Amino acid sequence: MLLSGTVVVDETTVIEDGAVVTVDDEIAAVGPADDLTDRYPDHERRAFDIVSPGFVQTHVHSVQSPGRGLADDRDLFEWLEDYILPIEAGLSADDLELAATLSYVELLAHGTTCCVDHLTVNHAERAFAAAGETGIRGVLGKALMDRNAPDGLQEPTDAGLAETRELIEGHHGSFDDRLRYAVTPRFTPTCSEACLRGARELADEYDGVRIHTHAAEHESVIEDVTDERGMGDIEWLHEVGLTGEDVVLAHVILTSEREREILAETGTHVTYCPSSNMKVGAGIAPIVDYRDQGINVALGNDGAPVNNTLDPVAEMRQATLLQKVDHRDPRTLPAETVFKMATRNGAKAAGFDRVGALREGWKADVVGVRTDTSRGVPFHDPYSYLVYAANGEDVQFTMVDGDVLVEDGSVTSVPETDVYRRAREAFEDRTWGA
Repeated sequence: MLLSGTVVVDETTVIEDGAVVTVDDEIAAVGPADDLTDRYPDHERRAFDIVSPGFVQTHVHSVQSPGRGLADDRDLFEWLEDYILPIEAGLSADDLELAATLSYVELLAHGTTCCVDHLTVNHAERAFAAAGETGIRGVLGKALMDRNAPDGLQEPTDAGLAETRELIEGHHGSFDDRLRYAVTPRFTPTCSEACLRGARELADEYDGVRIHTHAAEHESVIEDVTDERGMGDIEWLHEVGLTGEDVVLAHVILTSEREREILAETGTHVTYCPSSNMKVGAGIAPIVDYRDQGINVALGNDGAPVNNTLDPVAEMRQATLLQKVDHRDPRTLPAETVFKMATRNGAKAAGFDRVGALREGWKADVVGVRTDTSRGVPFHDPYSYLVYAANGEDVQFTMVDGDVLVEDGSVTSVPETDVYRRAREAFEDRTWGA
């Protein structure tokens, strides 16, 4: 396929009147449209205003989609304990697969081609089935919770780790390595030391398996860890082995200088979730300082109940504007930088080497974006449009691994309208949580 338009290769390179040629699951060529049209005369052609790498989100909760709109304007732990955990505990296997499918449809429709997905304790295999069917690229993991968890979610340490092993062996590298596994302790308050150390041991046994957890998200978490362990949350995670190049930490809002040094020294990845953090009033992550210290920072929507959308384009705008306000400097986190966070930085955190840019030999994860809206007139700069003006509804085309999954703004890999109908019937009249 030959995809033409203003081609945003990465955060530094734009080809006006450019094209991207895909063959099977890879990008075969990138360059001026006229040249590539001559070289590939028999390729099917599609034209878009902007051709961009697919977006990568490194912290989502696909299975929480039934809670969208049910826990607004709540403190983080009221939100979690009274609403979200009861929803997760009440999901049947069929419910969970439907909830994950609903989220993946939304992610794909808005241009997310790869996600790191923090599931719940039960039925994780059904989320892998949903990801396989929808076609999204992902790193998924069953949540581990062996203490301080409600009925239906708390499980013995050995049982949770054993099931994690089974899931790794059954699903890591599945669908031609499009789906991988992340060992996923929920967060320190709900995980014993044995659970956390066991998570590291498991990840070390399997090539390419990541570790994904929440960290330093809220003052109460810091207080609990400090009271129990005599150190900060990041320091404790480091103590039990949960830092390193294979570790993705979500939120990371409240950190000491020593903890920031640990993150930098170990190559640990940080996921910035600005909309989620703002909505629960958790604070503003020190992203500029992290970047100054060489820490890789990616972006995430978090879950539908704490963001209300799974729109990666909207999250880029939130990411830069919040940092500008925090630093009182409009030059903070420019558009090109936040675009990199949403693409190449995300792919690096997720552990995919050839994802996040439009380059020859890289994976054919591509989106086509329209600019023929009031927000796109006049059109001067693709980075400006994507970060400051666009939203997910502007995505018209999504390709993952060379497969077209979104055409004319609609998901084609699964029956989109049927997914919405079934989700309404299954979730809208249910009594969830408080």
